[in-house]
Amino acid sequence: MRALGRVAWAWLLLLQLAGASHVVYENLLEVEEAAAAAVPPSIIDPLLRTGYHFQPRKNWINDPNAPLYYKGWYHLFYQYNPKGAVWGNIVWAHSVSRDLINWMALKPAIEPSIASDKYGCWSGSATMLPDGTPTIMYTGVNRPDVNYQVQNVAYPRNKSDPLLREWDKPSHNPIIVPKAGINATQFRDPTTAWRAGGHWRLLIGSVTGPAHGVAYVYRSRDFKRWTRVERPLHSAATGMWECPDFYPVEAAGRREGLDTSVSGRRARKYVLKNSLDLRRYDYYTVGTYDRRAERYVPDDPAGDERHLRYDYGNFYASKTFYDPAKRRRILWGWANESDTSADDVAKGWAGIQAIPRTVWLDPSGKQLLQWPIEEVEALRGKSVTVKDRVIKPGQHVEVTGLQTAQADVEVTFEVSSLAGAESLDPELAGDAQRLCGARGAAVEGGVGPFGLWVLASADRQERTAVFFRLFRPARGGDKPVVLMCTDPTKSSLNPNLYQPTFAGFVDTDISDGKISLRSLIDRSVVESFGAGGKTCILSRVYPSLATGKNARLYVFNGGKADVKVSRLTAWEMKKPLMNGA
Repeated sequence: MRALGRVAWAWLLLLQLAGASHVVYENLLEVEEAAAAAVPPSIIDPLLRTGYHFQPRKNWINDPNAPLYYKGWYHLFYQYNPKGAVWGNIVWAHSVSRDLINWMALKPAIEPSIASDKYGCWSGSATMLPDGTPTIMYTGVNRPDVNYQVQNVAYPRNKSDPLLREWDKPSHNPIIVPKAGINATQFRDPTTAWRAGGHWRLLIGSVTGPAHGVAYVYRSRDFKRWTRVERPLHSAATGMWECPDFYPVEAAGRREGLDTSVSGRRARKYVLKNSLDLRRYDYYTVGTYDRRAERYVPDDPAGDERHLRYDYGNFYASKTFYDPAKRRRILWGWANESDTSADDVAKGWAGIQAIPRTVWLDPSGKQLLQWPIEEVEALRGKSVTVKDRVIKPGQHVEVTGLQTAQADVEVTFEVSSLAGAESLDPELAGDAQRLCGARGAAVEGGVGPFGLWVLASADRQERTAVFFRLFRPARGGDKPVVLMCTDPTKSSLNPNLYQPTFAGFVDTDISDGKISLRSLIDRSVVESFGAGGKTCILSRVYPSLATGKNARLYVFNGGKADVKVSRLTAWEMKKPLMNGA
């Protein structure tokens, strides 16, 4: 929905609720500008600004909003502060593309202008009406004294304009208001609507009691008058649900995407995603949807507690859309900075969008698979390939012949034996994050850690590790436990950075000893996909030494067993057109 630097956001929110947001925002900027003088010079190095990940020319961005395809153009709207590099003054910025890689910025599409959004135009989604008209549903804040949230609609002023440059807000806004029993300060982020049985339906995220997340269902026949269904679509004791997303997926293993309003009797599953405000991560479940009862049931009874995630790193407030041009479902997600608010003011920008990903249901039916859209491969340039190279225990090998500060790396590893895998500490067996923190890249293991050092300096004083570590089957299990980690604890000499290890378990069969990894490296972001997209981790890093031509790439093996690089190919990545920058 919305976010800010960790400390600054807390202070700003408290004072906003006291009715002093404008003054507070200006004072916050003054404090941060004064602090900018103490920022290490490396943080404002233009070589740390990403090259091919989506971002505007300057200032703060957060949630991706209402992605859609219309008359040959892809549209992305996003939360944006036109006045600075910290959260505030939010409008819906708007960019368009023919290929999801090269982007052109247009003027903001939605700004505070009516009574029901005067104090905020927050996140929402797009829906295509039966006549082909795109509509936007978004959250507005309509009271200055409290964070009171209502839902609004906007329509294109000129449907013949493929760029959708002008949007109108009809007089019947707001179309949904929080009635009795709903927490009006936690009621936001309408989903894409779907239609069946003569009714439109959409979800709005909220919370009941102290920490019970809910997805309320609203129905309408005319897209103007909406009525809440008595029971939520689903709920769980996970805290506030921001940015819900709900969509159908094809039977397991089929990559084709489905429109949200898909009809027919073919067997299919549904995905319910929620951004958990308490944890700042995106979680999802796979399950079944009963349209008559307006209920969703996860296939895994413990799914709300098991917490499958799109991404086990810095990735939040995501939104999917159906791309009719290529019959696929595409996922957008926001990655915040890991530096300080003062750093962001010094740089003049904050926030990026992850590379768009195609998502589909894994053949097991238990989880989603994700992969960078195929269009990103058009940016590949000079390449280097390494084949059948054995990496001995304790050894590291540099991949030379190209610049790797901005690169795409695909590698398949093969372990010589699984016999030496470590035992898994039962206390850490269900917490990949803690396990990676305890068994990071510098800790010798049995089988692993092995993987890549990216954005590394020549002396390897700086390096970000993306790696796997294998453990013996857990009690009652029949296959090794595979841990995937990104460890940026040695990624920079800058002492003011938030550098957590990120990790997820990989549900894969490694009986043949093989596992793959793809890492998109882009100056200050490392976005990695393990085992063909079963586990994904995005991390923000800001090297002081390993920038530009000084960035190196290595393969390393920190375990006691040989690891073979069956094949590694690395490509230099060109810079696309990026909103005029």
